[in-house]
Amino acid sequence: MQDLWRLGACDLSREIAARKVSCVEVMRSTLARIDAVNGAVNAIVSLRDREALMGEARVADAMGARGWLHGVPVAIKDLVAVKGLRSTWGSRLLADYVPDHDDGLSRALRDAGAIVIGKTNVPEYGLGSHASNGVFGVTRNPFDLSRTAGGSSGGAGAALATGMVSVADGSDMMGSLRNPAAWNDVYGFRPTVGLVPGEPRDNVVLHRLSTLGPMGRSVEDVAALLQTMAGRTVDVPQPPRAPRVAWLGDWGGAYRMDAGLLAAGQAAAAQAEALGWRVDAVRPLMAAGNLWHSWTVLRSFVVAQELARHWRDPARRDLLNTQAIWETEQGLALTGDEVEKAAALRRDWLAVLAATFADYDALLMPATQMWPFPAEWDWPREIDGQPMDTYHRWMECVVPASLAGLPALALPGGFNDSGLPHGLQLIGPHGADGRLLAMGTAWEAMVGPRTVRTPS
Repeated sequence: MQDLWRLGACDLSREIAARKVSCVEVMRSTLARIDAVNGAVNAIVSLRDREALMGEARVADAMGARGWLHGVPVAIKDLVAVKGLRSTWGSRLLADYVPDHDDGLSRALRDAGAIVIGKTNVPEYGLGSHASNGVFGVTRNPFDLSRTAGGSSGGAGAALATGMVSVADGSDMMGSLRNPAAWNDVYGFRPTVGLVPGEPRDNVVLHRLSTLGPMGRSVEDVAALLQTMAGRTVDVPQPPRAPRVAWLGDWGGAYRMDAGLLAAGQAAAAQAEALGWRVDAVRPLMAAGNLWHSWTVLRSFVVAQELARHWRDPARRDLLNTQAIWETEQGLALTGDEVEKAAALRRDWLAVLAATFADYDALLMPATQMWPFPAEWDWPREIDGQPMDTYHRWMECVVPASLAGLPALALPGGFNDSGLPHGLQLIGPHGADGRLLAMGTAWEAMVGPRTVRTPS
């Protein structure tokens, strides 16, 4: 079985448990696949010593299974500390940082039996949906190497799409699981905020805006990794026969989209009717400007808390990129009154959503506003002729779910005439994680399995 890298994590787990394949065979196949494709896409970074990895695989073969990921190679997003492994956050400030501890996610994966082989590439401090940084460079899209793989979990998405890993962790503050999932033709799940523990645990605002989450080539793998990340059982029921879904499209024209993308999303959404979903086109639920204002204030407030210590030191500030400096300065300039007004808008949005979810089981809309853009760009300056006034305005469509801390599942949506993938985001109420994954299972049965991509 030389093509073990084609298998998903649950399939690998079953093969290893049944002793049909060895952990050594899986590791050898994984490293061979990385050799074959990582040079083109640059998704895996800080790859560990091969002999050490093969040694861990031999030990795994000799011992009893520790968990469902026993002997399965994983690469952890480079926004997570892994003991003894270079962990940079994509920043030149941390280019040589080797933690002496594991973050909670790293411990959870190891406790489930996974063998950590390296990291997946990210933008600096996860800011912006383009995995490019001054330490490792840019991650390229396996469907078109001239294009971005997205971000901030762009390395994870590209590694999944090319078969270098069978399942991947990610995180999502502003679409960082949904964007790369859409652009790499895989599944990405932003859980209800609070379901998955995160660091730092004492940052309440960050805890409300950002969350860790899983990615995979199948919903089964996504659901399995979610339970490991959450440290608890997440029940996935049978797919509902007749869910009510609100199609929000481009938010009444507020979210400018690349040519053909909205039509592609509408066509994909229309397929859901074959599943028995009732998809209703609805008007915007709240003014996009209010959502954007609330989001940008709260986001900058959070980022400034994290990065101000670097910004205040001129020598360290010079090593921050433009996005990090801009976010920090925006946050430091905020007044308490401005933050409270943004929080009040967020409360208004939560009330609107409570009323909406009384009528609908889920919301559906495009996961991105663009097709994958050229990898050499730092960020898009316009969409369809409309200038973007910030480095992240082109990602505005992910804000409704992020601002409310809602669960959102990125669904593969198909391809354009140039072969570039796109996706949809299926958004549910707080705590509806299992129901969204069940709906994703029905979607997967309709669109078929994701196939591993060999970049060319």
